Amino acid sequence: MSDLYVNAGYQDGNLTPFGPIGIIAHTSNRDFVKRVSDVLSSKRKIRAASPDNKFEENPGYAREDYLIDTSLTRFQTGEGKFSLGESVRGHDIFIITDVLSRNIEYDLIVGRHVISPDDQYRDLLRIISTIKGKAKRINVIMPFVYEGRREKLDSHRESYDCADMLKKLYSLGVANLIVFDPHDERIANAVPLMSIEMPRCQFKMTSTLLNRFGSIKLDAESTLVISPDINGVSRANFYSTNLSLPLGFCYRYKSTMPGNGGRSYHYLGDSVEGKDILLIDDMINSGSTVINTARLLKEDRGAKDVYCLVPFGLFTDGLEELDKAYERGIFKCICTTNLIYAPEELRSREWYLAADMVPYVAKIIDSLNLDESIYDLINSTSRLRDLKSQIRIGEIIDEFEE
Repeated sequence: MSDLYVNAGYQDGNLTPFGPIGIIAHTSNRDFVKRVSDVLSSKRKIRAASPDNKFEENPGYAREDYLIDTSLTRFQTGEGKFSLGESVRGHDIFIITDVLSRNIEYDLIVGRHVISPDDQYRDLLRIISTIKGKAKRINVIMPFVYEGRREKLDSHRESYDCADMLKKLYSLGVANLIVFDPHDERIANAVPLMSIEMPRCQFKMTSTLLNRFGSIKLDAESTLVISPDINGVSRANFYSTNLSLPLGFCYRYKSTMPGNGGRSYHYLGDSVEGKDILLIDDMINSGSTVINTARLLKEDRGAKDVYCLVPFGLFTDGLEELDKAYERGIFKCICTTNLIYAPEELRSREWYLAADMVPYVAKIIDSLNLDESIYDLINSTSRLRDLKSQIRIGEIIDEFEE
């Protein structure tokens, strides 16, 4: 590693910015990124105005806006180009991308086309190729990992898309990649020399849920943590351990019985009768696993209320079946983050709750720019353990929003 990267944040005993921050957004997630820029600007203005300010000699430290002027053009052939409206030379660039956003359509020769994850990835490469060699450092914040959903190799005849993506980013000079709660953390093995940070969303989702539903009691007699499948037990165990709650899990296997998509669902763990359930998973794809697991716990096992905590909600089969399940009382709430695109029809649902990750992302950018250690920042263990004492006080505090 070069001296540039080792010493960039440390001069005369004080942390100094790696360079002026520049934030680049894809067109599809511009609103989220604009809010990140606004929060970062507010925090840095307060810090710069303090008596012990150490950053007055760093141009561009506290600004009104950190967004870089950019444009992305799509042609009717499906090709595209990315262009900069201002210089990024010497900047510490943070590209924030949402590969799952589907809120943009453009005209092709044969008709309208909805932007896809493959399009988003291609756009990301366009952005990096435009600024490499000019920016002082390139960082990519990709909350949901592109093609990162396989947890095991099913066949040697399948493509290695996630590994190829990571190697491509590394070869183009990306210094830091930030992904949130990946489906499988072993993806980092594809690029052992690349800095990949994996912040956790657990604290923010749990505090958001508790602020909405104050009746939830975090004690072993009242609440259980449950994983909907065996593969997700480690995720549920993180909640169970740090909240001191019992852990259970469900498992399923193929069945010839009708219904439930040809699968039979079963539960192992303490009795759930009369207790609240925190159902933990890393993503909701179609929603069938959530519905069937919640039905088993609520209707068959007598659970009180089922609350789902899931960082990413894809809802690929629409919302109709989830609406029906909610109306039947099968689950009480589904809490996700706002790290990926959520259409208005989802945000308007009574059962939907979004944990706002904007202050957290802004803090990560601020810390990386100062080359601070972010170990405690990305690991929510201590904050999750502090929730119980905060609940007793009667107010849940998010340190990133203070």
